[in-house]
Amino acid sequence: MRRVATGLLVAMALLYVAARAFEPRHPWLGYVRAFAEAAMVGGLADWFAVTALFRHPLGLPIPHTAIIPRNKDRIGDALASFLRQNFLIPSVVARRMRRLDLAGATGRFLAAPGPAAADPALARASRLRLGASRLIADIVGALDAERLGGMVRAAVSQRLAALDIAPILGQALDAAIDRNRHVPILDNAIEWVGRTLVAHEETIRAMISERAGSVMRWTGLDEKLANKILDGLYRLIEEVGEDPEHPLRDKAEEGLVDFARRLREDPLLQNKVNAFKDELIASPAVAAWLDGLWAQARTALLKGARDPQAAMAGRLGETLRQLGTTLQTEPRLARTINLFARRATVGIAATYGDGIVRLVSDTVRGWDAQTVTGRLEQAVGRDLQYIRVNGTLVGGLVGLAIHLVDIWL
Repeated sequence: MRRVATGLLVAMALLYVAARAFEPRHPWLGYVRAFAEAAMVGGLADWFAVTALFRHPLGLPIPHTAIIPRNKDRIGDALASFLRQNFLIPSVVARRMRRLDLAGATGRFLAAPGPAAADPALARASRLRLGASRLIADIVGALDAERLGGMVRAAVSQRLAALDIAPILGQALDAAIDRNRHVPILDNAIEWVGRTLVAHEETIRAMISERAGSVMRWTGLDEKLANKILDGLYRLIEEVGEDPEHPLRDKAEEGLVDFARRLREDPLLQNKVNAFKDELIASPAVAAWLDGLWAQARTALLKGARDPQAAMAGRLGETLRQLGTTLQTEPRLARTINLFARRATVGIAATYGDGIVRLVSDTVRGWDAQTVTGRLEQAVGRDLQYIRVNGTLVGGLVGLAIHLVDIWL
């Protein structure tokens, strides 16, 4: 376009010279001369104006030329201010977000059946999901697996270490007792006591015999005493196991209730539980377990991301599709999600708006003048060259009109 505009200006100059030369023999060429003369003036004026925006015309330091390079920093500040005042104001962001149905878009994204869907919108959502999955797979695959695993393990360990687990265990035990879910635990504990008694019967008999004295051992009463004691213990265990209302069960439940209360309220017991938790977290076995969990999760993530259709065909896919359908059919849930998204975006704009503005301003300030000039000229330069073309043609028409008025008057 610069060549076109310059060529038109040269053509007007040649036309002016030719018309001026042959005007004495052909008076009507006066109209052509007037048009070409005014067109040259208009073209030159607009060339000067357009060139003055980006550089000094002909390299001459004429005042008020090279406007953009000289005012680069001010332009950056003005652009940042415009962005802040018109786009990053919380009220503007909230008004814009109020028109966006993020929950509905997410629901359509999750519920999209496949790339060959009849609905073009669903097909686009599926292709977008496929592209996003491949991008996730590329990113996860490119990261250092060992270092990332160490970061995950450290993050999980820190969260577990910061967790006060004793009150949580106490509340969980209270909830289990309230719903009688502790009964299987008591039953298993009673069975374990019975199995332990059978396994160590000979040891118990030996202990009774040692404590019975030599007279009882000589008369054989120690054996009868041991039989009586063991029979009584076996019968007691059987009765406790069969009778849900047995007093020993009540005592055990009272002990569990008291233990749950102490977990919630006793600082000494809480410190012991947390100390045991810290030792457990620091053990190599738990570290290896966390590494194994991360390795399994990474493998599953890569597998699902590289083959999203296969992943979406399983239980995970069915769950995600149900979630997508729910987001589209439950107005209350959709409103809640949209409200959360709007508040989060408004909060980001309010918190980081000034930082974004400074980023724009500092970025423009960091550019050299030639870079700014080149980018702006490439963005709007074509239209500016049209200004030169229009200025040449309009100038010529104005010159012709003035020539006509001069002749008629």
